[in-house]
Amino acid sequence: MERTAKSADAPHAPADACFPDVAGLLDAVPGQRGPAPVPVADKTPEVTEATEAPEVADPRRRLRPWRLLPTPTGTPFTFGYAVVLAVTSLVTEYADPTLVHSLLQGSSTDVAHLVRTPVLVLVASALWVAGGIVSPYVLGFLLVMTALERRIGGLRAAGVFLLGHVLATLATELPVGLAVLVGHLPDSSLHRLDYGISFGVAAGTGALAGLLSPWLRWPLLALFAGMLLQDLLAFTDPMTEWGHLMALTLGTATWPWVRRWARTPPRSRRFLSW
Repeated sequence: MERTAKSADAPHAPADACFPDVAGLLDAVPGQRGPAPVPVADKTPEVTEATEAPEVADPRRRLRPWRLLPTPTGTPFTFGYAVVLAVTSLVTEYADPTLVHSLLQGSSTDVAHLVRTPVLVLVASALWVAGGIVSPYVLGFLLVMTALERRIGGLRAAGVFLLGHVLATLATELPVGLAVLVGHLPDSSLHRLDYGISFGVAAGTGALAGLLSPWLRWPLLALFAGMLLQDLLAFTDPMTEWGHLMALTLGTATWPWVRRWARTPPRSRRFLSW
C-alpha cells in the first residue's frame, strides 16, 4: 500500500488536505464510509394508543349462513345427492301412481329383494325419500351431511352415510326373515315396502355430533334420540324406528375415525376453508 511505504521522516500532510469536504479526520487508516445508521426508533416507530390501528376481524370467522347448505365445489357429494333426491321426489309427486309404486317396490330393501339382488336394492332404496320432499329427513340430510362433508370430505361422509344405511337395513330386515322362517310372522312380511335415506341421515347425525363442542353435541343427540324414541313408543313402524336408533348408534361409534379425519382432511380439501 502506498501509505505504508512512506518514510516516518516525511512531512506529514494534514488530513483535511486529502479530504477537503470532510473536516476533523484523524491521521489513521480511514474506515469505509457509508450511510449514517438509522436509529432504531426511526425504523420501528412507537405506536401509541392514539395511533394504534383497530383490530381487523378474521374473515374466516365471520358468520356465513349459506355454508350450511351444500354447494357444487364445497360439498360435491351432498350437493349431487340432493339433486338426485330432488329428481326422484318430483317423480313420486307427478308421475303415474302405478309407475311410482312399481319403482318403489323394485327398490325396496325387503327380505325378498335382499335375497335376490342385495347390492342393487341397497343402492336403489337410498335414491328415494320416504314422505317426499317435505319430509323432515330432507332438511336433516342437507344440514347434517353438508356439515359432515365440510369437516371430513366427500368420500368419508359418503362412507358414514352408507355404513348407517346398509348395516341398519340388514339389522332390521334379517330378523324379519328369521321370524318368517320360524313361523312367527306371515310370508307377506317378506315383501314389505322399505326405502329412504333416514338410516343414513341418522348415522350422519351421530358422526357429526362427535365433531361438535359438548354444548352442541349432547343437545343434538338428546333431541334426535328423543324424537326417535317418541316414534318408537308410538309403535307405528317399530322395525324402522329400531333401525334409526341402530344407525344413530353406528354414527356415534365412528367418533374415533371422524375426529382423526377432521384433523387430517383429504388433500383435495386442504386448501378449502371452513
